[in-house]
Amino acid sequence: MRRGGFAKWLERLWLAQAIYYLVSGIWPLVGIRSFQAVTGPKADLWLVKTVGALITVVGAGLALAGVRRRVTPEVALIAGGSGVALATVDVVYVTRRRISPVYLLDALAELVIVGGWILALRRDLIVRR
Repeated sequence: MRRGGFAKWLERLWLAQAIYYLVSGIWPLVGIRSFQAVTGPKADLWLVKTVGALITVVGAGLALAGVRRRVTPEVALIAGGSGVALATVDVVYVTRRRISPVYLLDALAELVIVGGWILALRRDLIVRR
């Protein structure tokens, strides 16, 4: 990965996504009541916890790749794809009034993250080997 101002900013973005996913993934696993107090009541707690566990795993993988400075195309796909998927779910289900509008804040954060990954790919900052 090339070093420089943008590369350093991008490393911070990757770290921010990893931390964001770790915190938001672990939260429903360890504090479902406080999670629901912010995001609204949920009918299927097992599903909330399943999604939380998966987001936690993605965050841990991103953290490891970032620390090793080995952000490959596969890592970029998982990171950016997760952001697109989560933002899409947020927007679709808020507009259908199935989840709280607070999820639009998550959608915004996810879209910022996705934008960073798109810039990284365009600037060829992903490890290719």
